[in-house]
Amino acid sequence: MASGPQIGSPAPDFTLPGGILTDGTFDRSDYTLSAARGRSVVLAFYPGDNTTVCTKQLCSYSSGFETFEGLDADVWGISPQGVDSHESFARGHGLRMPLLADTGRETARAYGVTAPGIGVRRSVFLIGPDGVLRWKHVALLGATFQSIDTLAEQLSGIATA
Repeated sequence: MASGPQIGSPAPDFTLPGGILTDGTFDRSDYTLSAARGRSVVLAFYPGDNTTVCTKQLCSYSSGFETFEGLDADVWGISPQGVDSHESFARGHGLRMPLLADTGRETARAYGVTAPGIGVRRSVFLIGPDGVLRWKHVALLGATFQSIDTLAEQLSGIATA
């Protein structure tokens, strides 16, 4: 496994296609990390749409959406499935964050989270409003995920830094 970016270094920039479910409409667009400067961004890499742990993770983050908003942070889910799969996943579970399609796994490689067999390791990167990586967690097995409380605690530290 590649190490990916180090804490305190600029987060690798990327542009990925994706979409967000808003009031029953799945709005598709490109998402560029550097365009989100000024707000913290939680990048949640996950192996696959509609899998058991991924569904629990993203539903948890979606239900805690107001917590992230209160900390001036956006949450972006990133996996290797295409935008059509993401739309179905978002609609099926009422997910309220953008889901981005890293079909070639270039972004996962830049962040050091590609894995044989599953494609992408479950991982979370917290990017500060200045585009600097402030915290990360990369799972070896991916059977669990980082809780909203853990992410909120880490984001609170970014906001006061």
